[in-house]
Amino acid sequence: MTQKVVVGLSGGVDSSVAAALLHRQGYAVVGVTLWLMKGKGQCCSEGLVDAASICEQLGVPHEIVDTRDLFQNHIIDYLVQGYGEGVTPLPCSQCNKAVKFGPMLQYAQQSLGIDKIATGHYARIRLNEASQRYELLRAVDRQKDQSYFLYDLSQEILAATLFPLGEQTKTVTRQLAAEFDLSTAEKKDSQDLCLIEAHGSMRDFLDKYIAPKAGEIVDLSGAVLGHHEGIHHYTIGQRKGLGIAAAEPLYVVKLDPVMNRVIVGDRQNAGSGECYVQRLNWVSIPEPTAPIRCEVQVRYRSAPVTVNAIPWHDQQIKLVFDEPQFGITPGQAAVLYDGDRVLGGGIICPQKSETAGV
Repeated sequence: MTQKVVVGLSGGVDSSVAAALLHRQGYAVVGVTLWLMKGKGQCCSEGLVDAASICEQLGVPHEIVDTRDLFQNHIIDYLVQGYGEGVTPLPCSQCNKAVKFGPMLQYAQQSLGIDKIATGHYARIRLNEASQRYELLRAVDRQKDQSYFLYDLSQEILAATLFPLGEQTKTVTRQLAAEFDLSTAEKKDSQDLCLIEAHGSMRDFLDKYIAPKAGEIVDLSGAVLGHHEGIHHYTIGQRKGLGIAAAEPLYVVKLDPVMNRVIVGDRQNAGSGECYVQRLNWVSIPEPTAPIRCEVQVRYRSAPVTVNAIPWHDQQIKLVFDEPQFGITPGQAAVLYDGDRVLGGGIICPQKSETAGV
């Protein structure tokens, strides 16, 4: 019996090749495109048209699922609230769990009677026979690896998901797109968040939702160095665009939403030897009850660094870095790795906890 699979199609080359590969392998493919928001951008109007074109070329059905309300609630509202509170939210991992994978699997199972989904993400999944737990792994192509954004996926989703591109490089993907003669073969990769593509910049997007609120830019002693029009325009570690003159480079080291202040300091002040992480999802291992030694990635493009991860109160963990790290940013994800294996991850807390560990 032919196995059926729903392939999430964004209209880009990666998802197009994922669908073509599964189609060639004998799967009965149904393309599904999520309608996230109105406006321009590869995830929206252009993406819908390109995804439909790929399905027509492959001779497979194409479905469009309206997820605009989910995107508004889980991404736009989430971002606006976070930036307004002085944190820098990471929308992609939130979107993958709450808007893309979960709803797509639900639609596949309940509306189409299909138990498998696939996407063009660069990551790998394997079943650990000993633990009977699905493990999330980095892609073979480390430059394109997207496991950092996928740490929040559940065991149920991992069990039902295929990543056809996880074992190959982006170069091979481009070659396959040409080999399949796909209409998206020459399409450029998206370089920005879909929100930035649609609005021009994150600043322009936020300015549509958050009213200007003038405040002070101060140093660590409280001396006023300049003024700003809203703390949502700033993020921890930022150097450019401060609009103040100083004898040495200054960086944003803290955002104070209560006093509506941007606090700046030198590069050393922007470093931290520890941070706290909440809203954890343990992927490849059960929740640890004792400290573990592992690596952590605190930004998508940052190199993994070695830490001690210590269980803390309120289902948090405390990360103690071997060496201080620059610009640890509340709202971003901290994803723990053991080599290529994603152990788990969560969101960096805005403030340090005062409660002792357990």
